[in-house]
Amino acid sequence: MSLKKLQELSGVEPDGRFGENTFNAAAKYLGIKTKVRAVHFFAQCAHETGDFTVFEENLNYSASGLRSVFSKYFTADQANQYARNPERIANRVYANRMGNGDEISGDGYLFRGRGALQLTGRNNYQLFSAYVNDENILKDPIPVANEYSFKSAMYFFDKNKLWAKCDLGTDFNVVKIVTRAVNGGLNGLDHRLQLTSKYQGYKWHG
Repeated sequence: MSLKKLQELSGVEPDGRFGENTFNAAAKYLGIKTKVRAVHFFAQCAHETGDFTVFEENLNYSASGLRSVFSKYFTADQANQYARNPERIANRVYANRMGNGDEISGDGYLFRGRGALQLTGRNNYQLFSAYVNDENILKDPIPVANEYSFKSAMYFFDKNKLWAKCDLGTDFNVVKIVTRAVNGGLNGLDHRLQLTSKYQGYKWHG
C-alpha cells in the first residue's frame, strides 16, 4: 500500500506527504488509540520503508554486497554466482528457517520481506493470514506489500506486544527498546529518534 493509498483510505488528501493530518487520520483508520503508540508505530514504519516509499525487500545485491551483508551464506565464489539475482539470493538466505523449505523449494523468495515492517518467512505469513482471515496470502503473498502493508505492521506490534512498550513514553531508552524489537538491533537508531521526535511534535486530534 502506498502512502497515497493509506491517505485515501483514511479520508485525507492523497498528496504523498506524511504530515499531521495523515498522522491522525491514519492512526484512526488503523485503530491506534493513543498518540504515543501512533508516534512509535509510524516512526518505525517510516524508517523501515524509506519514508513510506518501499514496501518489498530489495535483494538485488552485488557480489561484494552479499559478502558484506550475508557472508554467513556465501563464499566469494558463491557470491559471484548469485549476485544480482534476487530470487536465488532469497531462496538461499531464507532457506530452512522461519518455516521455509530448502533452497529449491522457492519459499525464501515467495515469503521474502514485505509490508511496512518486512513480514518474512512462511511461518509469519501463515500467522498473518489467520490474523486477517485471508488464506489466499499463502498462495499469493503479494498483497502483503500492497493492501496489507500497514496491517502486517500492526500484526507485528500485536504479536510482539510492542504497544505496552510504546506506552512507556518516547524517550531515548524506549525508542531503543522498540527499535530492537523491530530491527533485531539498533540499525538506523538516529533516524528513528528523529522521526519519533518529529511525530511527537504533531498535535493529537484524538
